[in-house]
Amino acid sequence: MSPVRLDFDGPLAVITLDAPPLNLVDAAMVDGLVEAVAAVAASDARGLLLQANGRAVSGGVDVNTFAPLDEETGAQLWRDWFELIHAIEDLPFPTVFAAHALCLTAAFEISLACDLLLAAESARFGLVELVVGLTPSMGGPQRLAERAGPARARELVYTGELFGAATLEQWNVVNRVLPDEGFAAAAHAFALRLANGPTLAHAATKAIVRAQLAGGARAADEVTPEISGALFGTSDLKNAVASFLQDGPGKATYTGR
Repeated sequence: MSPVRLDFDGPLAVITLDAPPLNLVDAAMVDGLVEAVAAVAASDARGLLLQANGRAVSGGVDVNTFAPLDEETGAQLWRDWFELIHAIEDLPFPTVFAAHALCLTAAFEISLACDLLLAAESARFGLVELVVGLTPSMGGPQRLAERAGPARARELVYTGELFGAATLEQWNVVNRVLPDEGFAAAAHAFALRLANGPTLAHAATKAIVRAQLAGGARAADEVTPEISGALFGTSDLKNAVASFLQDGPGKATYTGR
């Protein structure tokens, strides 16, 4: 039985870590996620929600994975697992990670590959690799530095402490903190709303933000006219402009074309 489940709700793809209670990350989990993300990329999905079943989002990497590794095989493990991180980041539509509870190490790093991170009030997060003499190596430090700055990224890694959702919202790591009661439904509804939006415009936003991260605001300025200009050829923009002029704002619906 696969530790990963893929479902669809209209335009929204939902990937669920489904190896409760702790959803430990190992080769089978990563392979299942890679397969699921590839299936989403090949589908007509216009949004992704990544969530988990069980009392924890994940207890982190199964430490048995590390026992046989040496320098060469350890480096290869991270190269292989980065394929998952990059595949999530390369999806051309909004991606949302929903953390309902404890979220450690690799799962926390996977959440940072998503565009937005939603957390329940009682959720806690940690990069605790120091307990095995390791640094987070699926992109956590660098993506935390993007969101929270280098000093906060170092603090999370150096201390190995657990941080609550409210604290990480203040640090711009978590986008929104939602009540524990009804969290799963609220996160699903949020992601579904994004998936029903102007998909190509969202893809343009992702490309512009990525250009800014790579080269600063002026680099993003250079690519924005071409990226945004192309939207005037889309059905969604043409229909939304017509809807706005006829019925006012907020009435348009989108097909992702």
